[in-house]
Amino acid sequence: MNTLYSFRRCPYAMRARMALRYSGVAVQIVEVSLKAKPAEMLALSSKGTVPVLSVDGRVIDESLEIMRWALAQNDPQDWLLKDDPQGQQCSAALIDENDQVFKVHLNRYKYAERYPEQPMAFYRSEGEIFLRKLDELLEGRDYFLAGHPSLADVAVMPFVRQFAHVDREWFGQTPYVRLQAWLQRFIESDLFTSIMKK
Repeated sequence: MNTLYSFRRCPYAMRARMALRYSGVAVQIVEVSLKAKPAEMLALSSKGTVPVLSVDGRVIDESLEIMRWALAQNDPQDWLLKDDPQGQQCSAALIDENDQVFKVHLNRYKYAERYPEQPMAFYRSEGEIFLRKLDELLEGRDYFLAGHPSLADVAVMPFVRQFAHVDREWFGQTPYVRLQAWLQRFIESDLFTSIMKK
């Protein structure tokens, strides 16, 4: 049996669960307490971070790798944009910017008290650079790179959700109305609600 070690609210684990659910791969999900990580998970991956997928004797402990593995099994809506090399490049660049740059601003914005060098609003405005870019990508379409969700949408979505949730009132008043609608569509989707059930 394939096993995914996950933490419900972790954005990395969310995107892995969405890809696995979408591709129809059967996995047993083990909800991990981050304060008491199970020995069997640590035996598989010494990093001690979720998600960790154990599948056919193989261990995949990077969320993006888990997503790509799942989509290689089955990708009915073409999240990988397989006939669009330019789309694939844009997708990789967006995910990279999300994981390497936006995530840093998100952490500082969310936990601003740990980073007293700058006020919270500073970290938020740094993160907004990425939000603005995403909002512009949604001009004339519902998703970043195509008329349907792609790997980039799903990989980025849990982080945008987390950023929006730091101060929902603020996010609701921003001019990023296309991004707000995009996020709402995901949050209300069967795919997202199914992977967030307790």
